[in-house]
Amino acid sequence: MAADMANLKTRAVRLRELHHGEMLVLPNVWDAASATVVAEAGFPAVATASAAVSAMLGHPDGEGAPWQEMFAAAGRVARAVPVPVTVDAEAGYGMRPRELVDRLLDIGAVGCNVEDTDHRAGGLADAGAHAQWLAEVRSAADEAGVPLVINARVDTFLPRSGTPEPDRVAEAIRRGRLYREAGADCVYPIGVRSKDDIATLVTELPCPVNGNTGEELDLATLRELGVARVSYGPRFYRAAMADLRTSVQQLLT
Repeated sequence: MAADMANLKTRAVRLRELHHGEMLVLPNVWDAASATVVAEAGFPAVATASAAVSAMLGHPDGEGAPWQEMFAAAGRVARAVPVPVTVDAEAGYGMRPRELVDRLLDIGAVGCNVEDTDHRAGGLADAGAHAQWLAEVRSAADEAGVPLVINARVDTFLPRSGTPEPDRVAEAIRRGRLYREAGADCVYPIGVRSKDDIATLVTELPCPVNGNTGEELDLATLRELGVARVSYGPRFYRAAMADLRTSVQQLLT
């Protein structure tokens, strides 16, 4: 067990380092096979996407899948690759911080993506309460002896958050600063489409920022703006399913 924890600590340290060098690009995966493809391509870390994993398991996104199934799938990913793995843990599945940390470490994960949407109430969670929960996750990881890398997702740019469009940047900054102070390693304002918005967030948030590509935001632009990490969510899963659909339909013609 000590050897396993030492290995997890080494991987966690490496994952954290990857947020402070060349931009970390994470083509998110959904199973052991897709994880192996990404790792063998040369990416230094692997990240799961909850929307892709839940769809693969036959459940809706947004904590619609039982956490046991989600963690089992993530565990298969972690066992399949020799690089650090970070898990999209959605909003934490209602777990207490120590339970979340223990379960992540049990499956071999050294990072987690956690969002501030409250799936039970609908809309955003209270920022202060969520920051306190993140602080307890950080404390639990410290007690376990593994510097778990926390990517704190800020959902103000998602339409379902209910945040008025003019307020989205300011609210993302407010929340992101709280989450950073609570111990998050990286802040992820998901769904930002504007170059100006992501530039402001990178400037105003005192930590690495996770971005997404889009019409205005290719990898070169994100790199130029100082984005530290780039996620793709379920994009590659959906592309793979689209290719499968096209291929099987051709069998009928």
